[in-house]
Order: sequence, then C-alpha cells, then structure tokens
Amino acid sequence: MPVRPVVSLPDPVLTAPARPVGVVDAAARALAADLVDTMRVSPGCVGLAAPQIGVGLRAFCVDVTGHRKARSCHGAFVLLDPELVEAEDPEMAREGCMSVPDLTGDVRRATRVVVTGLDPSGKRVTYEADAFEARAILHELDHLDGMVFLDRVDGPHAVFPRKVYR
Repeated sequence: MPVRPVVSLPDPVLTAPARPVGVVDAAARALAADLVDTMRVSPGCVGLAAPQIGVGLRAFCVDVTGHRKARSCHGAFVLLDPELVEAEDPEMAREGCMSVPDLTGDVRRATRVVVTGLDPSGKRVTYEADAFEARAILHELDHLDGMVFLDRVDGPHAVFPRKVYR
C-alpha cells in the first residue's frame, strides 16, 4: 500500500469532524493499510488518523510498541468508526503531532481508556489501554473530531517549540 503525505495545519481536513467509514470494504481496508504504512515510515510516530493523510473518515492506527512510556501495548492496530467507552484518571503530559510539526504542548488526558470500533476485517473489537497508549488513542480520536492537541492546551504558556535532536 502507498505511504501518503501527512497534512499540516491549517489544512481544513484537520479541523472538520470526520465522517463515519460505515461499511468495511476494500477501500476501508486500503485506508487502514495506508495509515499503518505511513505511520511506520514516520520517525517517532505512534499513531495516525485518516484526516492527517487528507481523508475525512473516522479511522486511525496506533502502535506504541517499544515506547519507553508505554505500559499497555496492543501492538499495531487500526480502528474504524471508533467510539470512546470509558476514560478515567486524567494526567498532564507533553504531546506532539505530525500535523503540527514545529510545536509541542502540555495536554491533560485520561490515563485509562476503553475504546471500541471495527477492525479492518469488519469485526467489532474493544481495547483497554493505559498510560501512553491511552494518550495516543485519545490524541487520534481528537483528530476524528476535528481537533489537534493545540485545542486542548490550557493556553499559550503550555505550548513549546519542538526540540530537534541531531
């Protein structure tokens, strides 16, 4: 499947709520594969939502495998038409985003979530996640609602230039 370019703010697809995928067909499976392929070639990327590759549909992938802040880890997975079932224990932490490449910010998010949706085969699946994986899931869910992490920071004092490591 092709690797797709990642769009950045102010692209309007990032600020519009995504439409439901609906039927899991060949096009939905191709989108799922493109999300994973694009995430995998992007250094440091642990999640990617369809709007970030210019597609206004409710789909995202996450993979926190090997991340030092991860506790739960379901490996690489894709959810189509995901729904947040439960979210608990909010905590502040720094986030970045491929669609906001020059900034990071402090965002309060739940540290334990339950999310359900369809996998690329059309089967309903449910994931319970905590810590960093929960944060990644919530970050991607925000993209599906037309939000980026900047919409969740407490103000300009909580936004920082992204550090570049060489």
